[in-house]
Amino acid sequence: MQAYKKVPTLKIKEGSSTDTDDLIAVEKKLRVSVNGRHVISLLCTPVMVRELVTGIIHNEGLISGEWCAERMTIEYGDDINVDIPSSGSIAGEGERTITSGCAGGVSFGGAVKNRIDDSITFRRENIQAVFREFQQKSDAYKLTGGVHSAALTDGEKILVFAEDIGRHNAIDKVIGYCLLERLPFDGTAMLASGRLSSEIVSKCARCGIPVIASRAAPTSLAINIAETYGITLVGFLRGERMNVYAGRQRILL
Repeated sequence: MQAYKKVPTLKIKEGSSTDTDDLIAVEKKLRVSVNGRHVISLLCTPVMVRELVTGIIHNEGLISGEWCAERMTIEYGDDINVDIPSSGSIAGEGERTITSGCAGGVSFGGAVKNRIDDSITFRRENIQAVFREFQQKSDAYKLTGGVHSAALTDGEKILVFAEDIGRHNAIDKVIGYCLLERLPFDGTAMLASGRLSSEIVSKCARCGIPVIASRAAPTSLAINIAETYGITLVGFLRGERMNVYAGRQRILL
């Protein structure tokens, strides 16, 4: 499926109007079931679905026990239906819904087990350079203006890149890809296009990602979580400027 599509549009500018087509981000409902039982629904961009579901299962503690991503079935239609065979138990009762909105929605709340003691450091100019590359990679954003981006980097190059209408989903897709491809999280930084909320920092903490950087602002709880779990948190990364809110020892000036 496509991340965007053309829709007929009336464009009005300076008193004149034109009938044309505009590119719009596609939004689909994703329904996730475990052994045929619906457990969670969310709205997403219908690409990298397997990676998104894998990231959600890992980050939110959706399944307690054995499950296999390779046996996951995905059916595309008006909705996207995913079923996961598992011998484990399901966290929580009843179907949950996560929206694509700014609040982030419901979380099953997988626990963060350990403080991150990764001694990796990143030079300021390297982080700025790779973030500029990150911002140029989002074709869907350039065409529609309606998606968020996330990426994992080693400070020199971008290892994984994902886009979604939801900033939480974009993070989950990157994490899910790394889990499926067995890419390590140590020595990496998560790059994000949107606000750094507590949920996003918690997702990275559960994976042991030592650095998170965004062009937007963090929340107070996001900073508290970063300090608690030893994460370097960078906001307002724009051009030659950045604010380091936690873990400043990993940014070399």
